This record gives sequence, structure tokens and C-alpha cells, in this order.
Amino acid sequence: MGLIKEFKEFAMKGNIVDLAVAVIIGGAFGKIVTGLTDSLIMPLISMVLGKEGVKDLSFSIGKTIFPVGIFFQEVINFILIAIVLFAIIKVMNGLKKKEAEAPAAAPEPSSTDKLLTEIRDALRK
Repeated sequence: MGLIKEFKEFAMKGNIVDLAVAVIIGGAFGKIVTGLTDSLIMPLISMVLGKEGVKDLSFSIGKTIFPVGIFFQEVINFILIAIVLFAIIKVMNGLKKKEAEAPAAAPEPSSTDKLLTEIRDALRK
């Protein structure tokens, strides 16, 4: 029973759940970026290069063919994901910084503090 309880505590920690959500969202985001590169960016690059597609780029040495186009497409996918994640993190950090810089509202004085303030004000008069 102890092992199951320990595993449950480990699996239910906030960091593990946050990590699982991040992995799922990251996978979905990766598919979005792949769709963007396949349908918009790669055709534009193909127009510039004059080839049918970037995936078709290759070179050969002797009888060996090196299909470097697939690698180039994956590098472009990675760069796009990195740029978007950088922008998201930068915005989130900016929001957190503004939140931290915002002055905290003064707490409501307790009844004792109010009474002491009234006594002080009365003594000044």
C-alpha cells in the first residue's frame, strides 16, 4: 500500500500535472506549426528555389543521395516554434513583472488600529 500511496502523491503534485498539460499543448502546437510550414512557408520557399518542394532538395555524392530538404523543413519548424514560445514567455514575464511592480493595496486597518488612530487624533486636538 505504501508504494501506491507514494506514487499517487507523486503523480498528483502540481508540477507533474502542469508538465503533462504542457506536453499535450506542445504536441498540438507542433502540429499547428507543421501545418503552417507545410501549407504556407514551404510553398513560398519552393517558389524562390524553383523546386517542387523543400522536401525534394537533395544532393548526391557518387551513387549516394542525401535528402537534406526534410532536415531543412524540420529546422524551419523548430525555429518557428522557438520564436513563438520565446514571444509567449516574454509576454508572460512582462505581465508578471507589471503585477509585481504594482503597489499592493494597503490592508484594511484592524479595529484596534482604528481605535488607536482615533485616540491619537483626539490627543492631538
